[in-house]
Amino acid sequence: MSSAEYAKDLLRSGIIDAKTGNKESARRYLDRAIYMAESHDVLAEAWFWMSEVVGVPAEKRKALENCLSHDVYHTRARRSLAILDGKIKVDEIIDPDKLPAAPEGLREAQADRFICPKCGGRMSFAPDGSSLVCDYCLRQNPLGVDDKADPGNDFITAMATMKGHGKPLQEQIFHCNGCGAEFILPPEQISATCAYCSSPHVVNLENARGLVAPDAILPHAFNQKKAARALIDWVEGNGIKPEKKVELPRGIYLPVWVFDIGGFANYTAEIVVYEDSEFNNNRRERKVTRVNEDYPVMVSGVTLPASRKLSAVFMKLIPAFELSALENYDPRYLSGWLAEVYDVPMAEASLDARSVAFKEVKKRLPHSLGGVEPISISSAGMMVESFKLALLPVWMTELPFDGRQHLVLINGQSGVVASDLPSEKDEERGGLFDFLADLLND
Repeated sequence: MSSAEYAKDLLRSGIIDAKTGNKESARRYLDRAIYMAESHDVLAEAWFWMSEVVGVPAEKRKALENCLSHDVYHTRARRSLAILDGKIKVDEIIDPDKLPAAPEGLREAQADRFICPKCGGRMSFAPDGSSLVCDYCLRQNPLGVDDKADPGNDFITAMATMKGHGKPLQEQIFHCNGCGAEFILPPEQISATCAYCSSPHVVNLENARGLVAPDAILPHAFNQKKAARALIDWVEGNGIKPEKKVELPRGIYLPVWVFDIGGFANYTAEIVVYEDSEFNNNRRERKVTRVNEDYPVMVSGVTLPASRKLSAVFMKLIPAFELSALENYDPRYLSGWLAEVYDVPMAEASLDARSVAFKEVKKRLPHSLGGVEPISISSAGMMVESFKLALLPVWMTELPFDGRQHLVLINGQSGVVASDLPSEKDEERGGLFDFLADLLND
């Protein structure tokens, strides 16, 4: 038996004893396995199980750090280290095979209320990307917009708790801090205006257990008049004539998941080389060499809709956003604006993000290999490194055309328009300007 095979046998014995509670015996087996092991995989697994059988926190931390030094993507070690660091509470850890059922009934939610410090009127976020403005005295309250969004959250930490798997299913009940009224907010909405005193409220998701709070936001950059102008230009440019009155665009924030994918993709390829013949100096022999290598993966900013309702059209609009302009989330940005809660769990979206990243890797790999086409590529070594939940600005309306209402979305940052209309253009032009002329005229 080779030393490598002996190390694996020792590791198996150590794991069996660790699982049965025989920690002293397990530690002896694991010590020997670490001494004999030659591969990083065996060393990483042995150090992880060593962390499970030692009792002193300092020894446990050292074992986990040793495990990660051999395999930086060892998910169980990263989760254990997050627990040790207090990033995950033990009572929040879930069994992914037995996810808890969503609670029924109403959920009381905490909300922030924004009022003018000068006259007491309500303050709404102005679509200039930088300030709150009072609806009555027009006092402005600048927001700090210079801080760019944080890089992202640890994926392993979130996946270990309900935050990685849950989605809001309950209606939320609010207590208005302005007039004392209570009102119900649909589960897909995180901002609203009180029906009695018109106070704008924004849900504080930081205190909502089981839900991921927004990490970043791209503030609305222009007002309804400019959104209407972008819509008119798009409609007339596509030769569309609406069949009846078009509603003014409505401002909203839509949620997206943004993922960073790392790790490696293992590939097998055949490389053709030509060598001089041993028997004929004037002839070159063709030889095929098969190689198996790991290709490093680093795909950043994979962005996917976090809500299913408008996802087909919203997906067309996402590439038009400049995500480098994301700001750290501040609930004041939502004052006076509607915003939707995600209904696609982070765990579900991460699978799609990983698939998107793998397609990109397969596309660029032949170029990186100098034109060599891989025989097979495995994504087993790829993993999500970090994620964030961001809110993107959109103006939306419906366009009556061709016998039905068509959804139209306008990018609230750039003014780019997307819709569910077919690509073919109608021959008739105009019509929309008349419906929106009152808004556009000063």
